[in-house]
Amino acid sequence: MSYLIESNHLCKKFGNKQALADINLRIERGRIIGLLGPNGSGKSTLIKIINGLMMPTEGEVFIDEKKPGVETKKIISYLPERTYLNEWMKVKELLDYFEDFYEDFRRERAITMLENLNIGLDDKLKTMSKGTKEKVQLILVMSRDADLYILDEPIGGVDPAARDYILRTIIGNYNENATVLLSTHLISDIENILDEVIFLQYGQIRFHASVDEIRMKEGKSVDQLFREVYRC
Repeated sequence: MSYLIESNHLCKKFGNKQALADINLRIERGRIIGLLGPNGSGKSTLIKIINGLMMPTEGEVFIDEKKPGVETKKIISYLPERTYLNEWMKVKELLDYFEDFYEDFRRERAITMLENLNIGLDDKLKTMSKGTKEKVQLILVMSRDADLYILDEPIGGVDPAARDYILRTIIGNYNENATVLLSTHLISDIENILDEVIFLQYGQIRFHASVDEIRMKEGKSVDQLFREVYRC
């Protein structure tokens, strides 16, 4: 079987610190997966390696049977925790930038979502609230026809109404053959949209299961199991 993401004995060290230790993953297409864990668990390191922004110390990872590089960047749409967009840019300039850079960017899809939020094409990022900036960035990312969407803390620091919109945007704008890998601390807010969860701790996979399996076998919600595993 061909997996969208496959890693074998993936390790990453920073000096004497082990950020990831023997990560073995098999992730299929058409899934929304929560990448969960406390600070320092290795989530961001794993995300950066999958995106080709960091090299592993040992082991390997494949995206659609390819090692991270130019070809995999074409099929990954990545929302980092911190923005890389220039504050002085207008929305229409951001659309131009994404359209020039990504062949799979769907401008009309982005415009429709922006109009639904009453965000104008001449609006500048620097004039927007934090929540509106988060929405604009997510719209840009979700307006690509990617195979893999990687979202690092997409609902952090925004109000509940903005979270609801962001989650609806995620659900409504990826195709059935794509996968969403979503990292967040706000588990109770997102667990209703998740198909699977991966718990990381000390750079290792502590738990990887479907949400249905957790509810049936453990008799708990994802949030309850997370609190039990990490003693929150």
